[in-house]
Amino acid sequence: MLENTILTAGDLMTPNVAVVHPESSLLEAVKLMVQRHISGVPVVDAAGKIVGIVTEGDLVRWHEGYTDRQSRWLDMLADGFDLAPDFLQAIQEQQRKVKTIMSPNVTTVTEDTPAREVASLMHAKNIKRVPVVRDGQLVGILARSDLIRGLAQRLEEKLATTTIELETLDEALRRRRDEKSR
Repeated sequence: MLENTILTAGDLMTPNVAVVHPESSLLEAVKLMVQRHISGVPVVDAAGKIVGIVTEGDLVRWHEGYTDRQSRWLDMLADGFDLAPDFLQAIQEQQRKVKTIMSPNVTTVTEDTPAREVASLMHAKNIKRVPVVRDGQLVGILARSDLIRGLAQRLEEKLATTTIELETLDEALRRRRDEKSR
């Protein structure tokens, strides 16, 4: 249904996007997602450029483990080697940063990307949201729910137009019938 529309990413996007930074804590990211009732948040650097995205999926996978290097250190600890407490704390702190679980290489679109292309892109890449950028800077985010909202608007408009056309057709038939009966 979206293929017959001229809606763009800019028309449907949510502006004023909540963001986190690579050095933000996971707790901060999770709280932000819960407060805003969102399932993903873009990760931006100090210049506002998108460097990744953190999603519910990333958070669910987060518990899966440590890097190979961290695993070796933890194995050493398990084998009875003493590791400095500061070193262990540093490993734990690194594991609690957004940069450790974010998905890099984020797919983005521009404000003038047609909604049908965004829908195709989301389907092809199996993603649920796409940051919208202008000149490399984040200006909004477009989620599947935004596309559905746009589809609902178009369906309502089409229904209203169809109803008007039917009423006009009914009136024309009545007029024609009245003219014949005179």
